[in-house]
Amino acid sequence: MLAKVHDRSSFLAFVQALAEERELAMVEEEADPSRYRLDGARGWKNADIANFLGAALTYFTDQNVDEVATWSRFADFLYSGKVVE
Repeated sequence: MLAKVHDRSSFLAFVQALAEERELAMVEEEADPSRYRLDGARGWKNADIANFLGAALTYFTDQNVDEVATWSRFADFLYSGKVVE
């Protein structure tokens, strides 16, 4: 869905899907905690909000990102919080 974000509506759909995916991942992690000791289910590297936002900030601070804010860039920011350690 990340590649399809281009406006407010598609951004909100992306955020909804990301939240739903995290909820599913939490259920999987709780069902088999030993399997997900190092990394979370469904590719989630950061389960709590502090680590999630910290990873997104680190990723974007290190990138040569243009200054133009777009819905797509907002989505990139949130997605990087999921996958960057």
